[in-house]
Amino acid sequence: MDISVKIGRIKLKNPVMVASGTFGYAEEFKDIINLKDIGAIITKSITLKSRQGNRPPRLWETTAGLLNSIGLQNEGVEDFIKNKFPFLKDIGVPIIVSIAGDTIDEYAQLAKRLNIAGIAGLEINISCPNAKTKHRLFAQDAKDAAAVVRAVKKNTKKTTITKLSPEVTDICEIARAVEKGGSDAISVINTIKGMAVDIETQKPRLGNITGGLSGPAIKPVALRIVWETAQTVRIPVIGVGGIMTADDAIEFLLCGATAVQIGTANFLNPQVVIAVAEGIEAYLKEGNLSNLKEIVGRLDDK
Repeated sequence: MDISVKIGRIKLKNPVMVASGTFGYAEEFKDIINLKDIGAIITKSITLKSRQGNRPPRLWETTAGLLNSIGLQNEGVEDFIKNKFPFLKDIGVPIIVSIAGDTIDEYAQLAKRLNIAGIAGLEINISCPNAKTKHRLFAQDAKDAAAVVRAVKKNTKKTTITKLSPEVTDICEIARAVEKGGSDAISVINTIKGMAVDIETQKPRLGNITGGLSGPAIKPVALRIVWETAQTVRIPVIGVGGIMTADDAIEFLLCGATAVQIGTANFLNPQVVIAVAEGIEAYLKEGNLSNLKEIVGRLDDK
């Protein structure tokens, strides 16, 4: 049974990836899960220089979801290459580095610096809802989004995946723009901006007031956007948002996703990516199907 997929020049043994920011740099999970069984590992987002992130509290559990306001905390690209990448490159699965920046030039510099052996691709994070910037998200403007993609593509030959925001008027317009800009794939969706309030203290639950909502609560929105995006572009669409089980992942595949990413569920069950991959395989077997492509985009909406 063939459940492998291809994203740009990256071949994955199965369509289940771990989403950026929810799996650290993989070493944290090495004693809990067989890392070689994951389709691909997407690192925590890396910036050019180190970032302290937002003030705490940074996490708050909500009904059927999780609010986070980490603010892209990381030690910067040089620290990543020196201290995080040596472990990642020896795992034996595709490593995709998530990159983020405040300017187009920062994305370009990151792409150039990460153009090293062992990195399979880059996920261009232009949609983090809780990073502090002076301007709106790059993902909220078609021209800006395309400009970031073009800058990255000029500085790398690696496969590029552009992560889009659900908080736009027309996701299809943004998707077409990044496809035209040269992105090899699109991942949708990033978290949805939200907040929580403590009625006893009458203060926000998060130090940054707002944060990104993830988990099962956003799955219906993510499904709709994957379906719309997959009908709009020719490049692969990667579904992310509220996937907790194999059944969830299969819904995304039927809506047109070539692959999926699992985020919040990793906190509840660090081995969930393996269970989801096995569940997808079992679904194909039950349907007497031999190839994952037989269900991708097969939603019967008539």
